[in-house]
Amino acid sequence: MISNYCQFVIEGEPASKSNSRKIVSFGKRPALIKSEKARNYEKIFQSQCPSLSEMMEGDLAVHMKIFYASRRPDLDESLVLDLMQGFIYKNDRQVKHKNVFWGLDKERPRCVIRVCPIEGDLIPEYLEAS
Repeated sequence: MISNYCQFVIEGEPASKSNSRKIVSFGKRPALIKSEKARNYEKIFQSQCPSLSEMMEGDLAVHMKIFYASRRPDLDESLVLDLMQGFIYKNDRQVKHKNVFWGLDKERPRCVIRVCPIEGDLIPEYLEAS
């Protein structure tokens, strides 16, 4: 039974964290910064994400379906997990279990997210024996 879970929807299409960096120069020194798409999504996310009065503690499970506007993007939840820090939990290292699904919705790209504490052992027996 799931208790103390947090469920919400973030409208908009997240940027892939692995593809969300661009190289810029500061004087003669190159540096990596977030892409414009990633920076824009960060603003969108922060304006829509609930801010829990008490952040979730302990080990957490995240269940997420990301609806993209086209078939092109890779499934990548890492930016979303990073952005939940400070709103839902203190650190994304608390996430010990993930179920992430890819969806297509050309009219309404979004992320449907549920975060809940891990209660009991989530590892199937066949994985423990390995």
